Amino acid sequence: MAQVGIVMGSDSDMPVMSKAAEMLDKFGISYEMTIISAHREPDVFFEYAKSAESKGFKVIIAGAGMAAHLPGMCAAIFPMPVIGIPMHTTSLGGRDSLYSIVQMPSGIPVATVAINGGANAGILAAKILATSDAELLQKLKDYSESLKKSVQDKDARLQEVGYKNY
Repeated sequence: MAQVGIVMGSDSDMPVMSKAAEMLDKFGISYEMTIISAHREPDVFFEYAKSAESKGFKVIIAGAGMAAHLPGMCAAIFPMPVIGIPMHTTSLGGRDSLYSIVQMPSGIPVATVAINGGANAGILAAKILATSDAELLQKLKDYSESLKKSVQDKDARLQEVGYKNY
């Protein structure tokens, strides 16, 4: 049974949404990935959002561009956390998506990551799930430690070879 639903409005969102899936894979979290257009197939979308809880989803990660209705509509129907990923758009650089997702009406919150922030959406979903999963929490702590070590290793190399040879 999948713990996280990953939903996107178009296959053009796949490069960003795959980053969320990669992070969930890294932490051993099960997910289901789906392409649904809230505008072009509203009946399919409503069934997806209404059935997400009974499927066992604890979090939905929803990516959307331009008008970006998918995350907000998921949040309106699904009673648990929704993480929105605004997609970069050619016309407005993703600001349209960002504003659409973060400006939800009172009572319909959507946690929102950076434009094209798929990896952070996966990490945030893991952190939400880790509130009731000690093993997952330890994996997240280990991941944070690996990030710290990566920076320290880069600095050690810089100190050793200097910036001109880095």
